[in-house]
Amino acid sequence: MAVRRQVLGDAHVDRASAQATEFDADFQTFITEGAWGSVWARPHFSKRERSIVTIALLAALGHDDEVAMHVRATRNTGATKEDIREALLHVAVYAGVPAANRAFKIVKKAYAEMEQDPQG
Repeated sequence: MAVRRQVLGDAHVDRASAQATEFDADFQTFITEGAWGSVWARPHFSKRERSIVTIALLAALGHDDEVAMHVRATRNTGATKEDIREALLHVAVYAGVPAANRAFKIVKKAYAEMEQDPQG
């Protein structure tokens, strides 16, 4: 949970936790333990590097909401706009121009929203 909070921020994690129901509580536990407690907590990649890889993968797979969420998390991971731009260029080559085109639109919107609300 500590890593999840470091990356996504307390407000996001608090919202996700508050919205959890008996139906999806096990899923929330799975995400926290599997993604955040295991993969994101590993020492080899920095949070910045994990952020870049995650955004590229989510963009390639067309997971729009998750792309936007992880772009907002760059406030906490240190990944820069330039990092994300380069990652999306890789998406264009290896996953296709339509996937990258869609991701660029999502990322631009997320950054515009972040500029409107600098505190997140």
